Amino acid sequence: MGSLVRSGIWFVILVLFYTSLSGNFVSAQNRRPKNVQVALQAKWSGTPLLLEAGELLSKEWKDLFWDFVESWIHSVDSVSDSNSAKDCLKKIAKYGEALLSEPLASVFEFSLTLRSASPRLVLYRQLAEESLSSYPLDIIDGGTTEPNEIAKPKNSEAFLYGTNLKSPGNKCCWVDTGGSLFFEVTELQKWLQNPDDVKDSAFQQPEIFEFDHVHPGSTTGSPTMILYGALGTECFKEFHIALSEASKEGKVKYVVRSVLLSGCESKSSTCGAIGTGESLNLGGYGVELALKNMEYKAIDDSTVKKGVTLEDPHTEDLSQEVRGFIFSRILERKPELTSEVMAFRDYLLSSTISDTLDVWELKDLGHQTAQRIVQAADPLQSMQEINQNFPSVVSSLSRMKLNESIKDEIIANQRMIPPGKSLMALNGALINVEDIDLYLLVDMVHHELSLADQYRKLQVPPSAVRKFLSVLPPAESLSFRVDFRSPHVHYINNLEEDAMYKRWRSNINEILMPVFPGQLRYIRKNLFHAVYVLDPASPCGFEIIDTIISLFENNLPMRFGVILYSTKFVEMIEANGGELPVAHLKDEPEDISSLIIRLFFYIKENHGALVAFQFLSNVNKLRIESAAEDSPETHHVEGAFVETILPRVISPPQDTLLRVEKDQNLNELFQESSMFAFKLGLTTLECSLLMNGLVHEPNEEALINAMNEELPRIQEQVYYGQINSHTDVLDKFLSESGVQRYNPKIIADGKGKLKFVSLCASFLAKESVLTDLHYLHSPETFDDLKPVTHILAVDITSKKGMKLLHEGIRYLIDGSKDARVGVMFKANAGNTLPSLFFMKVFEVTVTSYSHRKGVLQFMDQLCSFYEQEYILASGVTESYQALIDKVLQLADANELSRKGYESSLSGFSAENMRSYLNKATQFLHRTIGLEFGMNAVVTNGRVILLSDGNTFLSHDLHLLESLEFKQRIKHVAEIIEDINWEDLDPDLLTSKFISDIVMAISSSISTRDRGSEGARFDILSSEYSAVVLQNENSSIHIDAVIDPLSPSGQKLSALLRILSKFVQPSMRLVLNPVSSLADLPLKNYYRYVVPTMDDFSATDHTVHGPKAFFANMPLSKTLTMNLDVPEPWLVQPIVAVHDLDNILLENLGDTRTLQAVFELEALVLTGHCSEKDHEPPRGLQLILGTKHRAHLVDTLVMANLGYWQMKVLPGVWYLRLAPGRSSELYDMKEISEGTRDTTSSKRITIDDLRGKLIHMEVMKKKGMEREKLLVPADEAGHSTSKKGTQNNWNSNILKWASGFIVGKDETKSTSSPGSSGRHGDTINIFSVASGHLYERFLKIMILSVLKHTDRPVKFWFIKNYLSPQFKDVIPHMAHQYGFEYELITYKWPTWLHKQKEKQRIIWAYKILFLDVIFPLALEKVIFVDADQIVRADMGELYDMDLKGRPLAYTPFCDNNKDMDGYRFWKQGFWKDHLRGRPYHISALYVVDLVKFRETAAGDQLRVVYETLSKDPNSLSNLDQDLPNYAQHMVPIFSLPQEWLWCESWCGNSTKSKAKTIDLCNNPMTKEPKLQGAKRIVTEWPDLDLEARRFTAQILGENIDEPQEQKLPPAQIHSTIDDSSQDEESKAEL
Repeated sequence: MGSLVRSGIWFVILVLFYTSLSGNFVSAQNRRPKNVQVALQAKWSGTPLLLEAGELLSKEWKDLFWDFVESWIHSVDSVSDSNSAKDCLKKIAKYGEALLSEPLASVFEFSLTLRSASPRLVLYRQLAEESLSSYPLDIIDGGTTEPNEIAKPKNSEAFLYGTNLKSPGNKCCWVDTGGSLFFEVTELQKWLQNPDDVKDSAFQQPEIFEFDHVHPGSTTGSPTMILYGALGTECFKEFHIALSEASKEGKVKYVVRSVLLSGCESKSSTCGAIGTGESLNLGGYGVELALKNMEYKAIDDSTVKKGVTLEDPHTEDLSQEVRGFIFSRILERKPELTSEVMAFRDYLLSSTISDTLDVWELKDLGHQTAQRIVQAADPLQSMQEINQNFPSVVSSLSRMKLNESIKDEIIANQRMIPPGKSLMALNGALINVEDIDLYLLVDMVHHELSLADQYRKLQVPPSAVRKFLSVLPPAESLSFRVDFRSPHVHYINNLEEDAMYKRWRSNINEILMPVFPGQLRYIRKNLFHAVYVLDPASPCGFEIIDTIISLFENNLPMRFGVILYSTKFVEMIEANGGELPVAHLKDEPEDISSLIIRLFFYIKENHGALVAFQFLSNVNKLRIESAAEDSPETHHVEGAFVETILPRVISPPQDTLLRVEKDQNLNELFQESSMFAFKLGLTTLECSLLMNGLVHEPNEEALINAMNEELPRIQEQVYYGQINSHTDVLDKFLSESGVQRYNPKIIADGKGKLKFVSLCASFLAKESVLTDLHYLHSPETFDDLKPVTHILAVDITSKKGMKLLHEGIRYLIDGSKDARVGVMFKANAGNTLPSLFFMKVFEVTVTSYSHRKGVLQFMDQLCSFYEQEYILASGVTESYQALIDKVLQLADANELSRKGYESSLSGFSAENMRSYLNKATQFLHRTIGLEFGMNAVVTNGRVILLSDGNTFLSHDLHLLESLEFKQRIKHVAEIIEDINWEDLDPDLLTSKFISDIVMAISSSISTRDRGSEGARFDILSSEYSAVVLQNENSSIHIDAVIDPLSPSGQKLSALLRILSKFVQPSMRLVLNPVSSLADLPLKNYYRYVVPTMDDFSATDHTVHGPKAFFANMPLSKTLTMNLDVPEPWLVQPIVAVHDLDNILLENLGDTRTLQAVFELEALVLTGHCSEKDHEPPRGLQLILGTKHRAHLVDTLVMANLGYWQMKVLPGVWYLRLAPGRSSELYDMKEISEGTRDTTSSKRITIDDLRGKLIHMEVMKKKGMEREKLLVPADEAGHSTSKKGTQNNWNSNILKWASGFIVGKDETKSTSSPGSSGRHGDTINIFSVASGHLYERFLKIMILSVLKHTDRPVKFWFIKNYLSPQFKDVIPHMAHQYGFEYELITYKWPTWLHKQKEKQRIIWAYKILFLDVIFPLALEKVIFVDADQIVRADMGELYDMDLKGRPLAYTPFCDNNKDMDGYRFWKQGFWKDHLRGRPYHISALYVVDLVKFRETAAGDQLRVVYETLSKDPNSLSNLDQDLPNYAQHMVPIFSLPQEWLWCESWCGNSTKSKAKTIDLCNNPMTKEPKLQGAKRIVTEWPDLDLEARRFTAQILGENIDEPQEQKLPPAQIHSTIDDSSQDEESKAEL
């Protein structure tokens, strides 16, 4: 009965609808809703899905790649499960998921559809091209090839343009040995059978990278063989089987790089080539259709005659609600009324769009939205539908009755968090909501799930797993102070006791008083202790002593001291294992440092510290006077001693000198001082400064910086009462965070990325060496839990390796209750029988006797014996009888079982030992990344590599233990102690088991790339205004605060919905809308593009890829399209028939769907370049290229944060300093684990879609410290008009890479028929246009410039917003009219405040990046607005003398009195700010780029912009207000008034003199641009017709000819020869 009533109601509604709209219905039928569809393609051609699956699995665990290869090779390829792309996707996913557990399998399948591994395969293409590049591919006949340097491969650089390599000689697989290539398995097998050939190849092995797949059977040190080929091809299978066997036999190290070459698709299995046939369509980005402000009509009135019309690819989703109706249900009930119901739906859709609401309707809109979301059956879907279709749903939202409880809770929460603020945390760690994208989020979630999976396999309960995943990494700012308190510190002053500071105030609270910047606070308190550790005979030591005395005499409020040591003496200590044998004490050779230090001690003791410091200064003075080399001589020291004490003594100083030199007490003091410096670990730095224990560089600038950094820490503690006038500040700081030793490898202080490896997966692997490892413990701690595990990787055949083992044992003898030590011995070609026997003894001892009291002494004595007899002894012996005897003797002496050793060692097998060693070495190489011959310490996953120059002492192990325990391990150990191990056999619950779990979990947690910041989400109420989704079984928890009506809310709602679908996390989303809105918060439609299974065809092998689809968009509203892409992506439209800036769907005619295709043109590689203790090296030139081509793209470093950027595609790239002044002055520094060596290049791997942020440090070369990088033109001895001279560092040094990545037609040097009239210097003109109308204006501007000059012209266009049509036409136009052009771009830096509106972004590009967007060789450029008409020779303006100013603009004219009310610069703020300077118009300006870069004008403008742009009311005309506001910093040369005339501001009386006419907007009349152009500029219609005719001719279109039209002016002819392409035409940033 109810259904009959409802049917009747619908019938009545439809009848009423027909009746009321009978007059309008026909037009409604004609106005069928229109759709918009957007796709984004990668620059590179498609990659095989099968190979992508292998790469995705290897990210999970390296061996899974090989498991996948084996299972696929041995699978039966049936046609039934490979009929279509979708079938193949399911088949590939099935094989991959079989190796994974849920929910990792779901993430794997989603990542496969997302195509996130495609960039890795593009990287392999680059390496494949390099592999083939030295070989003459035209002579391949199926055999082997030898290197040929001259031959040029046909495929060379194909990967630069994204195209796939062609198969050489129809071969799809080959093996690269570094010396030769094998294309046939038979040839390879012959070669493998000849051991001499294999051995020879070891000397020229190809380079292996971290991402490479190394076969698990491979042995370290074997010759490397890289197989290039694709799983699924027969040749791959044959090579794989042969190389797997050779690898297992220990003959080769087998590596696979997956490449399916062009032409090999047909040779692959049915599913092996899926994904290669078409362009790679990407997902993971947003598309916005914004309602455009049409205050000034800026739409091109010329209609599109021809275009691409595709069938609608989507059917409309009828399940979505429209004004309260769900039409899918209506149609189910009334199928016979389908056409009428759909017409009714179309009418509703076309009448629901709102871009304005009354104030009272806006008041509670945010709260009403929150209510709609919270009350929905699927809140995430509801949030997404609302904020992605907001203009269509806002009317119904504003009419909702509001629940006051929701409003009250939101307002209460907003007392703790600002309204509209969005935050998100994944397992407790905050994520930057502005920067997050789908690829990054999937990676983070995958890593968390992977860890959770491993922890469960370790039998950790789920509740504890969640706690582990919520552990935050330590804050980077955590600093450690070196505890240097000791009598060996010699102070020159004491602020609290010395008479010279008596007048200073002693109240500590003075430190809180405000002072002027740079002013010091003179407080009679030892707050700042500057203690230098130095060798007094070194050059830096002399410099420091002079600095100390100078600063002391100038009353700097700081306590200065020194710790003295002798470098020679420290070298002796190191040579003797960190101790000085007594035998060396008496007859130790004399050294200058020793003499200086002993004399210093004597003078200090007898004459005071000040005189002692004066003695050190006198030594340097005498050294300089005698023009001695770096080190002083004995007579300098003795002379300085005599000179210093002569006025103070009665007896002859020479007698005193002789007595002092022989004084044994002073000698012991000197030795103790040197030993103290050595134990502190600071002797490795030569000279260093300790500021209250913090280590700094020892120069004066660093001292002041260190003082300024320490000041706020002291102020904070004084403010909170933790420091008062009686506190000893040094004691307090060193007691709280002091360490006994400094080692730059251990305490990195943020100076280099620490290396962590996860030991979790290795622990779970079958037959893992880690599981079988036994440990040594400190006495009587065998059964205790040991949270810290040191694994020593030792090469026992080396002295350094033996030393490390010895120090590890001594560390345990010294005592450590929280740590244990395990030892892994490394295989080495020099392993003798004694060394193998020693390892066997060690293994037996650790396995059977590690709990015994005397075991450490036994091992310590055995190590000493072995070192003395077998390492230090000359000659190699294979006899180990003496070792056997010693073992048995020491076993007796240390109460260990002699019989036990005899029985255990009787069956010693060298072969078994070698087999174990190979296994251990393989683990160390593959998991730890340990190279051949190196020793290492691995502490709970933190890897410290020890090169030959490093001494690693037991003190270092103590430091490592305390540091790692405090920072990383403590939290994990605390969680583990609280675990209730219910399901575990009590016999398994040993201290070793628990210690192993602490090691595995703490190591894996440290590999996570996540921030250390968290937030207290739990303080926000979530009863009424939050979405809470519980899932107790999930190891992923999302906390978020979201404003659903914000741009970030649009993206976050889509990302959260994806997570909800694939991972089912628990979520707590607190809604935080702005409470009182003044305007609509969103004026756009938004779609986030996510791949699905439906992107893969179910009928053939086509992969369509994901697309954004907007159904039923408003017809009469003007929309503008923007893409919201991940930060590193640089995209451009490549297919767009219609104007994407001004989309008016009612003009589409019969076409139902507007299509647009964009291209991911490049990824942006960004970085920050620094120079220690200096400003960033502004203007430093960097180049990027491959191993064989060093220079493909270049850039320069900004002063702002040392920022730089370049465009790249996936691959292995090398960053270098550009030849010329940059590389003459600077070296790059290689920063790793605290060591800093110079390097010629930095390798950068791009193998994902997330780009890279690179931190690099440079240092001035020796002797170049005072040289300037940027030499002004007059100083460099050349004028700006000179080009190509040797001195001009920014001319011929850099060859800008034309066409790299950005395509071949981006730079054009053209030659048109018969055009030979252009001569002289090139005029460079820069412009920007967006939308078809402004592109139409731009062509007219080009023609007007060319008609009035005989000089060559080059145009520079910002290509970000140019339409595909314009980019198609401009090469033909350049050829026809004889000009050059170049398309340039620059990605907006992440650190610079970003504009939201497209128009404001375009304005910003006109002014913010002038110093970096053009090639360095370009010296001057003129900006001309697209809507400008030129009536004069621009050469006159180009050559104008700007009087040394970087910029030249035309002031606004003021002779049109009607506009006086609109001249804002004549009143208020602008009048006061300008102080009589003119306000200039930005439609035309000249940039002297040489002066602009020299004066850092770009950096200054960006600083001003950053300051002002955060205020929404400032910079309303950004491109114009910014340079005018900054005139006092970046001076402007005012051009003569006639250079720019515009009707709005200038009277008609001056029009006749105008050299350019600008169609600027008139705020009074708001006349449309086109209408004004035809009325104001007489020549405009002719120029327009000429440009339109030319465009139509190129595009094959017709145009509407005017009824009466003069003949178009004669075509402009000019010739610019192709060969004369200068270097300016070779650039694209």
